[in-house]
Amino acid sequence: MKSFFNKQHQKLIADPMGDQNPITIQVLGICSALAITTQLENALVMTLAVIFVMTSASSIISILRNHIPNRIRIIVQLLVVASLVALVDQILKAFLPDASEQLSVFIGLIITNCIIMGRLEAFAMGNKLWDSFLDALGNAFGYGWILVAVAFVRELFGSGKLMGYEVPGFSYLYELGYMNNNLMILPPMALIVVGLIIWMQRSRNNDLIEEN
Repeated sequence: MKSFFNKQHQKLIADPMGDQNPITIQVLGICSALAITTQLENALVMTLAVIFVMTSASSIISILRNHIPNRIRIIVQLLVVASLVALVDQILKAFLPDASEQLSVFIGLIITNCIIMGRLEAFAMGNKLWDSFLDALGNAFGYGWILVAVAFVRELFGSGKLMGYEVPGFSYLYELGYMNNNLMILPPMALIVVGLIIWMQRSRNNDLIEEN
């Protein structure tokens, strides 16, 4: 069991959750963090979609890596990702039509997500199945927790709700004169929340601060 899940495997999952986060450190996939995080439900659905697509695509590419001609490897990667995204899109339309309608084009844009294509090219094409799966899982979770955190803040302070349900504690804020701040729903506020997360990460780890 030690060789099946060793320290290197733990690092593949842990690093993207923290100091190698694809959104806050590598600044990839930032568009979805700005666009679909007005509601926590949307962020959760997008996170699950990316986890499925990314882990499945990395596993498939890793299995096929020795049989993919180098000159068409990007085309093959895009074909695999596009097929998985089409499957996710149909599942959402069948079982979560409201979420599918709200996420709209952003589900399709998973195909061009730099995080997914980057990990396929940089890792899955050169590593074994288990390592590629864990690398994809770690990066997908790293991407997902940022989306969920941003959506949590924006929906809570933008509408006083979570998952569409009223948050009882906010009634006390109303008594103090607080009004639902629709500014939190605007895209710039997503960027500000992401910026605050980036600031907290860099204040915790000085190695992440770029020197001039």
